[in-house]
Amino acid sequence: MNKALGIIGFAAFILGLILAIIFGIVAPENYWVILIMVILGIIIGALNITGREIMPLLLATIALIVVGGVFEPISVLGIGAMVDNILKLVATLMAPAAVIAAVRAFWSVGFPGR
Repeated sequence: MNKALGIIGFAAFILGLILAIIFGIVAPENYWVILIMVILGIIIGALNITGREIMPLLLATIALIVVGGVFEPISVLGIGAMVDNILKLVATLMAPAAVIAAVRAFWSVGFPGR
């Protein structure tokens, strides 16, 4: 893979995490933030995910989805809601990358010789 594309994918991942933290605290329900997360997730999935990273990525994405809402009952200073919002945005960031990885996995199962 081209090294410049790998750097762009890594930068998209770091930017997505930073934005998830900031907007998870400030504006978690903003549609523009969600759209940006989806676009960054597509970039991450297209540029960063290699064959050996598919299974760990899919497992991590499933774990993010499963723990959704678990921190919300923590009501001290609203920390639970903030952590939950951050995790939702991280899951939104990684969902498109997981879809791309899943399609690649299906492709490799359907055409094992390639």
